[in-house]
Amino acid sequence: MLTRCSTANNVFVKQYVSTTKKLRIKQVRSGIGRPERQKRTLTALGFKRLNQTIEVEVSPQVQGMINKVLHLIEIVEDKK
Repeated sequence: MLTRCSTANNVFVKQYVSTTKKLRIKQVRSGIGRPERQKRTLTALGFKRLNQTIEVEVSPQVQGMINKVLHLIEIVEDKK
Protein backbone atom coordinates (compact mmCIF):
# COMPACT_ATOMS: atom_id res chain seq x y z
CA MET A 1 0.00 0.00 0.00
CA LEU A 2 1.01 3.55 -0.54
CA THR A 3 1.16 6.39 1.93
CA ARG A 4 -1.28 9.29 1.87
CA CYS A 5 1.07 12.29 1.74
CA SER A 6 -0.96 15.09 0.16
CA THR A 7 1.95 16.85 -1.53
CA ALA A 8 3.55 13.77 -3.07
CA ASN A 9 0.37 11.83 -3.90
CA ASN A 10 -0.84 14.21 -6.61
CA VAL A 11 2.37 13.62 -8.56
CA PHE A 12 2.28 9.91 -7.75
CA VAL A 13 -1.29 9.47 -9.01
CA LYS A 14 -0.30 10.91 -12.37
CA GLN A 15 2.80 8.70 -12.62
CA TYR A 16 1.01 5.53 -11.47
CA VAL A 17 -1.96 6.13 -13.75
CA SER A 18 0.20 6.61 -16.82
CA THR A 19 1.37 3.00 -16.57
CA THR A 20 -2.01 1.33 -15.92
CA LYS A 21 -5.52 1.52 -17.34
CA LYS A 22 -7.33 0.47 -14.16
CA LEU A 23 -6.68 1.68 -10.66
CA ARG A 24 -7.54 0.03 -7.34
CA ILE A 25 -8.46 2.45 -4.59
CA LYS A 26 -9.59 1.87 -1.01
CA GLN A 27 -11.61 4.16 1.26
CA VAL A 28 -9.72 4.41 4.54
CA ARG A 29 -11.45 7.39 6.21
CA SER A 30 -15.13 8.12 6.68
CA GLY A 31 -17.10 10.76 4.81
CA ILE A 32 -19.00 11.67 7.99
CA GLY A 33 -18.38 15.30 8.92
CA ARG A 34 -16.99 16.11 5.47
CA PRO A 35 -18.45 18.65 3.05
CA GLU A 36 -21.32 17.40 0.89
CA ARG A 37 -19.20 17.64 -2.27
CA GLN A 38 -16.65 15.20 -0.86
CA LYS A 39 -19.41 12.77 0.19
CA ARG A 40 -20.88 12.89 -3.31
CA THR A 41 -17.45 12.38 -4.85
CA LEU A 42 -16.96 9.21 -2.81
CA THR A 43 -20.36 7.98 -3.98
CA ALA A 44 -19.57 8.88 -7.59
CA LEU A 45 -16.36 6.88 -7.40
CA GLY A 46 -18.43 3.88 -6.28
CA PHE A 47 -17.72 3.65 -2.57
CA LYS A 48 -20.54 2.39 -0.36
CA ARG A 49 -18.72 1.55 2.88
CA LEU A 50 -15.49 2.08 4.75
CA ASN A 51 -12.50 -0.16 3.86
CA GLN A 52 -14.09 -1.03 0.54
CA THR A 53 -11.67 -1.55 -2.35
CA ILE A 54 -12.84 -0.79 -5.86
CA GLU A 55 -11.30 -0.85 -9.31
CA VAL A 56 -11.96 2.13 -11.56
CA GLU A 57 -11.18 2.92 -15.18
CA VAL A 58 -8.60 5.68 -15.48
CA SER A 59 -9.76 8.92 -17.07
CA PRO A 60 -9.07 12.59 -16.44
CA GLN A 61 -12.43 12.86 -14.66
CA VAL A 62 -11.62 10.01 -12.28
CA GLN A 63 -8.15 11.43 -11.65
CA GLY A 64 -9.75 14.73 -10.64
CA MET A 65 -12.17 12.99 -8.27
CA ILE A 66 -9.33 11.01 -6.70
CA ASN A 67 -7.33 14.18 -6.13
CA LYS A 68 -10.31 15.86 -4.42
CA VAL A 69 -10.75 13.06 -1.85
CA LEU A 70 -7.16 11.86 -1.64
CA HIS A 71 -7.16 12.39 2.15
CA LEU A 72 -9.99 9.86 2.49
CA ILE A 73 -8.69 7.11 0.18
CA GLU A 74 -5.46 5.33 -0.67
CA ILE A 75 -4.19 3.77 -3.85
CA VAL A 76 -3.69 0.02 -3.48
CA GLU A 77 -0.92 -1.68 -5.43
CA ASP A 78 -1.67 -5.01 -7.03
CA LYS A 79 0.24 -7.94 -5.59
CA LYS A 80 2.02 -9.48 -8.55
